[in-house]
Amino acid sequence: MEVIFSLNQIGAAADEIIAISANYKVLALHGEMGAGKTTFTQAYCKARKVSDNISSPTFSIINQYSTQSGEIIYHMDLYRLKNEEEVFSSGVEDCLLSGNTCLVEWPEKAAGILPDETLHLYFTAVDTETRKIATAI
Repeated sequence: MEVIFSLNQIGAAADEIIAISANYKVLALHGEMGAGKTTFTQAYCKARKVSDNISSPTFSIINQYSTQSGEIIYHMDLYRLKNEEEVFSSGVEDCLLSGNTCLVEWPEKAAGILPDETLHLYFTAVDTETRKIATAI
């Protein structure tokens, strides 16, 4: 499946991903820097009715957001982690096993601990205004 959208259509793209990911708690967001992973996460959280400020957890590694209905969404950015030992010590595994929704940027840093039922989303910048999200679903 592929979703191709312009940046001003990202809300509709987030809605489409929410619909196809209903059976998944962990979404692995693959893509180069600038491919739209964090921007997508902001749209995803907005669509899920998160009222918190949604920002990149590049330095904090994990951000926790709450939806209006009290659900927890974890947003993780593993870019700065060097190996799986750092992944374990940062608390990422606890989030992945919590049963809450987890959006994981740079998931290849934690490939060995991602649950089998992880939905892998692959982000590509088509041009300066257009992005593509591909998945095996």
